[in-house]
Amino acid sequence: MPLDRNGITRRAARELQDGFYVNLGIGMPTLVANHVPEGMTVWLQSENGLLGMGPFPTDAEVDADMINAGKQTVTGVPGHSFFSSAESFGMIRGGHIDLAILGAMEISQGGDIANWMIPGKMVKGMGGAMDLVAGVRRVIVTMEHNNKRGDPKIIPECTLPLTGLECIDMIITDLCVMEMDRDRRRFRVIEIAPDVTPDEITERTTAEILFADELRTIES
Repeated sequence: MPLDRNGITRRAARELQDGFYVNLGIGMPTLVANHVPEGMTVWLQSENGLLGMGPFPTDAEVDADMINAGKQTVTGVPGHSFFSSAESFGMIRGGHIDLAILGAMEISQGGDIANWMIPGKMVKGMGGAMDLVAGVRRVIVTMEHNNKRGDPKIIPECTLPLTGLECIDMIITDLCVMEMDRDRRRFRVIEIAPDVTPDEITERTTAEILFADELRTIES
C-alpha cells in the first residue's frame, strides 16, 4: 500500500549521515526532523537563521519565538545557534550544506523542479528554494506521486515556473524511491512501497522512467 507522509519522511531520514548539515524545506520535509536515527548527530539548518533544529515541540515545549522558515514552532538540540539570514544563505550559497530535502509541485524527467509558485496564486516569494537547489551538494524531494486531482507530478517537462534545472538527485513518493541516472538523464525506480507494482507506477507517471533490475521494498 502507498506510504503516508510519515512513511515518506521516515524513508528520507535513511539518507541522513552522521555529521551532516541538512536543510528541510517547508511542508512535508519538516517531518524528517522527527525521524533522525537514534544516536546520529545531524545539524538541521533553517534559512531564517537557525542551526540545530530538533523535533517538533510538545505543547509544554512550545516557544513562539523559536520558529523555522515556515513559521512553525520548533525545538533546538544541544549546541543549536542563531544568526542572521545573510549568514544562513552564505552557508547555502557557499556549498556548506550537505543535503536539502524539499517538496515539489512538478519534477521533469531530466531532474528539473518547480516548487515555488503557481501562476495566478498569491505567493510571499520564492524563499530559499532556488539557492538550495543551486548550492547544496545533494537534493532530495519528498512528495505525493500525484496531485490532489490525480495528475502526475513527475512529468516530461515542467509547466510551472522553474526553481532549478537538472538538480534533483532522488525522489521519494508514496509509491516509490527514484534515483537520477546522470548518464541517461532519467530517474530510475530502485524501491517500491509494499503491494505497489511497477505497472501502477508507470500508469501514474507521464515522464519516461527506468526501473532497477532488482526492486527492493521500502522498509516501514
